[in-house]
Amino acid sequence: MRSKEFYIYILYSLTSDIYYVGYTNDYVRRLGKHNRSEQTTFNSKHRPWVPRAVFSCGGQEVDAIRIERFMKRQKSRRLIGGEILRWMLLLKYTF
Repeated sequence: MRSKEFYIYILYSLTSDIYYVGYTNDYVRRLGKHNRSEQTTFNSKHRPWVPRAVFSCGGQEVDAIRIERFMKRQKSRRLIGGEILRWMLLLKYTF
């Protein structure tokens, strides 16, 4: 049985000019949920969301959670939306 792959994803709100970081094992489904959920949530107030980046974290959910928490604790537009993200994309960085 093949283990699931986990991902960190970074979304950008076109209406609010903010970023959102999350983790999942199905980032296509998760993006749809962020944009279509009928519940009133933080995410529903800032639609539409577009993907900025997706990074593989391997098959261990604990690793994805650790990286997501680190990124969220930074509360840094520079980290999430700025130079570091561009650097990671250029290098095709994978966690």
